[in-house]
Amino acid sequence: MKKGILVVSFGTSYMETLKLNIEACESKIKESFEGYEIRRAFTSGMIMRKLKQRDNIHIDTVEEALTKMVNDGFEEIVVQPLHIMPGEEYDDIKRDVHKFSRINKFENIVLGRPVLYSEEDYRIAVEALKEQLPEYDDKKAVVFMGHGSTHYANACYSMLQYILDDMGVKNVYIATVEGFPELRHVMPKLKEKKIEEVTLMPYMLVAGDHAQNDMAGDEEDSWKVILENEGFKVDIYLHGLGENSAYRDIYVQHVRDCI
Repeated sequence: MKKGILVVSFGTSYMETLKLNIEACESKIKESFEGYEIRRAFTSGMIMRKLKQRDNIHIDTVEEALTKMVNDGFEEIVVQPLHIMPGEEYDDIKRDVHKFSRINKFENIVLGRPVLYSEEDYRIAVEALKEQLPEYDDKKAVVFMGHGSTHYANACYSMLQYILDDMGVKNVYIATVEGFPELRHVMPKLKEKKIEEVTLMPYMLVAGDHAQNDMAGDEEDSWKVILENEGFKVDIYLHGLGENSAYRDIYVQHVRDCI
């Protein structure tokens, strides 16, 4: 039986971060599952168009990748997203998987879950975060930048904050670029705790455009500049979650759960 794992990510047009995060996760999955061929798909049309126009690199959509796998004679498929939460992108992947499942194109096709799903997943994700957190200091804090969304799954960020607090992880806050909570919701907490130094970290698979510009850029609306203007000393940790080996292990476990 021909078996494959389709690893799906939002994607990135930053080649170095693609290698350090997306390829690193794909490689970890590949070495963990002998007998399975690994394939890649992205969900961001914008990124796929940019790679095609700029570098003449074609990356498959989920539907294209699955169609190729049908034509190449695969019978058993695991589709594992590298997404953080079960939001809009995950819904799209789910629809594609359901479509191929419904028309019986494979003997078996299973969809893995994103990082944040069950309560236990959140606790595992927090444990994995500890690998990259600086040593606790009551004058220092870490603020993670999540992507955020208008999708109801945006509530994942509030739950993650709750689990961080519940597990006794001090002075670590979650904010988002395009959802709730925003940086302005976190700022009063930093001041209330008399925090002097803030480390900014992306809570995203890759340290791509949002991390490099919205978080760490020199424009007046970047988080770094906003915090500096409020009197905080700011440190930048410009690494995606895909560079954290404990997060790569999460994806491997989610594939294992599918199998």
